[in-house]
Amino acid sequence: MRLGRRSEYEAVYRGGQRRSSQQFIVFFRPNGGEHSRFGISVKKALGGAVVRNRIKRRIREILRLSQSEIPSGWDIVIHPRSTVARAEFASLQAELLRLLRSVVK
Repeated sequence: MRLGRRSEYEAVYRGGQRRSSQQFIVFFRPNGGEHSRFGISVKKALGGAVVRNRIKRRIREILRLSQSEIPSGWDIVIHPRSTVARAEFASLQAELLRLLRSVVK
């Protein structure tokens, strides 16, 4: 369920669309498969390794808890903004799920 190679990320950036909110930017494109695949890209400007890894863990946990609510058949790359490190988990979850549901529309 993960995007692994740089070429997969670049394909999403080049051939896909994007949606943004106050705390996330989501790039997406259809993959023609049964499942959605995800990539998380956290810039070094957001903090040191500890902060960046904490952000990635929080996003992965949101994706794990919400698998049934996430549309299938997409390659999705998530870029968190700087406010994610300090935001409450529930608000992050609600905002990210709203963005991911808008992918289908």
